[in-house]
Amino acid sequence: MEKRTAGPSLRFYRCSHRHGEEWRVFETRYRETDLWIRARQNLEREALEAVLKYRRQIEDAISRHPDFLHSLSPLPEIPLAPRIVRRMLRAARVAGVGPMAAVAGALAHAVAEDLHPLSPALIIENGGDCYLNLQETVTVGVHAGPASPFADRIALRFEARRFPLAICTSSGTVGHSLSFGKADAVTVVSGDGALADAAATAIGNLVKTRRDVAAALDAARSMEGIEGALVLIGDQLGIWGDMELVPPQD
Repeated sequence: MEKRTAGPSLRFYRCSHRHGEEWRVFETRYRETDLWIRARQNLEREALEAVLKYRRQIEDAISRHPDFLHSLSPLPEIPLAPRIVRRMLRAARVAGVGPMAAVAGALAHAVAEDLHPLSPALIIENGGDCYLNLQETVTVGVHAGPASPFADRIALRFEARRFPLAICTSSGTVGHSLSFGKADAVTVVSGDGALADAAATAIGNLVKTRRDVAAALDAARSMEGIEGALVLIGDQLGIWGDMELVPPQD
């Protein structure tokens, strides 16, 4: 199974992320999957078990339906498929992309659901795509790459009432994500991790020049289940939905 990776430049905050003594921070890695997890207790074993379970389900879908891995367009439903596969297929249909565009967000969401009974507050990041289930207000930095005039200058603030929530980012200029666009960053917010991931890819594909920002936000607006989107390209910023821009925290 292949996974789109965001690259180290989108993960440097793993080292600097603030967490108090009440939190446990750990990483769970298996092949292409690389999760950063903040939970109320150390759940490394449980997280790895969840990763293995969901990867097996996705890999089984790929073995039975090879187009699931390679298609860049939506695919039909797979009868009796497990929930994570159905989520990826549904997200792909809403966004108009292939199901693997949703894999990182789908895995983060699914693992969070498994761990939530053991930790009522969680952050799971998978290659720059995050799923958060918290009881606190948080500020999330938007990393557009060192060449962007917005680099380390903007963040998004989310009140506790918003969670659980997925925050996923695609870039055509940073990292190794498959993107047909040139956006420095497209960040999408949704209650569904698979949908946020797939939509970030789809919207990012539309942004090839600064003139495409308005059309990209129109596309986000048309996708059912998307709560907001942010687009950065060069010196242009576009934002739509329930999104609060703030300065990054020190």
